[in-house]
Amino acid sequence: MKLVALAGGIGASKLLLGLCQVIDPADLTIVANTGDDIELHGLRISPDLDTITYTLAGAVEERQGWGLAGETFHALQALGRYGREIWFNLGDRDLATHLHRTELLCRGWTLAEVADEIRRAWGVAARILPATNDRVESRVITDAGTLHFQEYLVRDRAQAAVRGIVLAGIKHARPAPGVLEAIARADGVVVCPSNPIISIGPILGVRHVRETLRETQAPAVAVSPVVAGASLKGPTDKMLVGLGHEVSALAVARLYADFLDGFILDREDVSQVPAVEALGLRAWTAQTVMQTFEEKVELAKVVVAALEELRG
Repeated sequence: MKLVALAGGIGASKLLLGLCQVIDPADLTIVANTGDDIELHGLRISPDLDTITYTLAGAVEERQGWGLAGETFHALQALGRYGREIWFNLGDRDLATHLHRTELLCRGWTLAEVADEIRRAWGVAARILPATNDRVESRVITDAGTLHFQEYLVRDRAQAAVRGIVLAGIKHARPAPGVLEAIARADGVVVCPSNPIISIGPILGVRHVRETLRETQAPAVAVSPVVAGASLKGPTDKMLVGLGHEVSALAVARLYADFLDGFILDREDVSQVPAVEALGLRAWTAQTVMQTFEEKVELAKVVVAALEELRG
């Protein structure tokens, strides 16, 4: 089964790791969010691309879900001595990735070409594509002003209420080569348990992506990032509320209903199954909180089984 997964960072990476145990990783194409990308210290940083790569390479810091295991931060501390902002944690070995990416981009490589080169260097068999090679910047509108998503989340710890979201550059963003083709030719599509507004939203906003998802013959299922009225990771709850949605698995299903065939909720949200099915979707329940390797694999098995059932 050739799968395409739409993915953000930490939550998505857990499921992707499980999927790589259930199917041949070479049959998995990951379309990753780049709205979180930011330039700091003259370097192009792609947090979701890197988190996915490090996780599938078995090199991620498992406790926090991002960065490299056993990392040190001497270079960052040295930058602080010069009065530079050091609120975004860049580890010493992680810096090598950003230096390499930035130099290749300056040479004229596309982000997709760089992402492919980096995942090969880490020995990752799954294909990793940015949703677009064009610059898209996710910005959060708050009472204190409009902030880059990383400033809102990391620097300010998502304290301010969300008043709106702007995806700067999205109107002109074209899909990276291979994105639409992978969706059109897939046997199944998975929307990972990522923030639907700030992680999956920038992918769906790229030209023709949502349309291709609606038209593909492949069944599509999503895994809810909301369990029992709370987000599993990050400010999903604040963003849903800020944009006028309820904080529930059902609210996430509604955001994807135009192209989905199935939806996987946590067992704690079994009461929402009838409402999800009323959207015209098949619904399954499972343990969607993935704390152990075994739980990641088990959820991946549920996803694959759901896609096989939808395929008939």
